[in-house]
Amino acid sequence: MWPSHVFNAEQVDCWEFPQNPRGSQVEIDEQIDAFVRATKADVRHGSPIACYRRREDYIDMPSPERFIGTPTSSPTEAYHAVLLHELTHWTGAPHRIDRTFGKRFGDSDYAFEELVAELGAAFMCSAFRIVNEPRPDHAAYISNWLDILDRDHKAIFTAASMAQAAVEYLRTLAGPKSD
Repeated sequence: MWPSHVFNAEQVDCWEFPQNPRGSQVEIDEQIDAFVRATKADVRHGSPIACYRRREDYIDMPSPERFIGTPTSSPTEAYHAVLLHELTHWTGAPHRIDRTFGKRFGDSDYAFEELVAELGAAFMCSAFRIVNEPRPDHAAYISNWLDILDRDHKAIFTAASMAQAAVEYLRTLAGPKSD
């Protein structure tokens, strides 16, 4: 095996993330879209990555065209699962629920927040009847989650409780469900 250099896309000048040549395959779920808008979360599309920008207090999302699906989820499912994951992070801001996020990628607080966000997204995907299957890119988080769970056998219950609190907070912001 030969070593090679790997760069983050943002480190490479003039490189663009390839667009889906067939256009967007994501069908925006009107119920989820209305829910997210009702929370008043600032969601911006066009970023090469999905993330919650805590300092600036907004959610960066790739354009729906970038979601092409995987063997475990359709483009629509992947888009909504990622959006709901980032929305769960958004609830943790100091002026909302005020969860600790960690100082850097990979530290235990960061990994715990990722577990909370993933559980929150799973709860909301279930409520909206969106399949949220584990994806290969989850592997980076799983080893950190396992370290946390090995050290504290009650951590999963704490994370689930925090995720449920985030979901309830979002439901409160979104107001009564219209049928």
